[in-house]
Amino acid sequence: MRAILTYHSVDSSGSPISIGEHELRTHIKFFASRSVQVVPLEWLHKVPDDRHALAITFDDGFQNFADIAWPHLKHQDLPVTLFVPTARLGGTNDWGGTKKKVPTMPLMSWETVAKLVEKGLSLGSHSSTHPHLEKLDDAGLEREIAGSSAEIEKRTGVKPKAFCYPFGTFDDRCVAVAKKHYEVAVTTEFAALSPTPDLHRLPRLDAYYWRGGGLDRWGSGGFARKVSWHAFGRRIRAAVGGG
Repeated sequence: MRAILTYHSVDSSGSPISIGEHELRTHIKFFASRSVQVVPLEWLHKVPDDRHALAITFDDGFQNFADIAWPHLKHQDLPVTLFVPTARLGGTNDWGGTKKKVPTMPLMSWETVAKLVEKGLSLGSHSSTHPHLEKLDDAGLEREIAGSSAEIEKRTGVKPKAFCYPFGTFDDRCVAVAKKHYEVAVTTEFAALSPTPDLHRLPRLDAYYWRGGGLDRWGSGGFARKVSWHAFGRRIRAAVGGG
C-alpha cells in the first residue's frame, strides 16, 4: 500500500482537524521504525506499487506545527511537506467556508516558515487565501495557484513542487492550472494511491482516523478495510450534505 497521510493541527481540542501530541508521537515512533518506507511526497508515486510506503503532509501552517510536530519529525529525519496559504501566514485559520467545527488558531509567520525551510522542511502551496477555488474566475485561479508558488519562491528561495486544494474542492480548471506550476497536487479524497495515480488529483488518508492507534497495521487486510469503510462513510455523508 502506498498512501499519503494528512495532518493539520497538533492540539488537545479533539476537533476534526486535530491530533494530540501524545498521539502524534506514537505515529512518529511508527514512522521512525522504518517498517514502512517514508518518502517525500513527490517521490511516493515512484515507489513500486507492491511496496508499503507513505508520505507525510501537514495542511494550513499552524504555529503548533513549528512548536510541536517539526521538532519530533526533524529529530527522526522524517520527510514532511507543509502546505501553507501564503497570504494568511501571520494570521489565523479564520477563513470560513467549512461546515466542520474547528478552533481558531494562529498560523506561523513567514519568518518562522523560512527558518524551517532552511532546516530542511519541504514547503507546498495551499493557495494564497484558502478559498473554494472552483468558485473563482480564471484570473482568480492564477492568482491563488500560481501567485502562491511565486510568493513561496520569493520568500524562501525554493520553488514549491506540490499544491493542496483548499477544502478539497476543485474543478478541471483548477487541475489544469496546478499542472502548469506543480509536480503534484493533493486532494481530500480518502484513499490509497492507485497503481497509476493522477499526479494532480492524489488522494490522502486523514491521520485523525488513527488517533487511537492502528497505523502499525499499515498494508494489512484490516488496514485496507478500515480505509474502505471510512471512504464509504465519507461518500455517504457528502451525498446527504453532511460534508
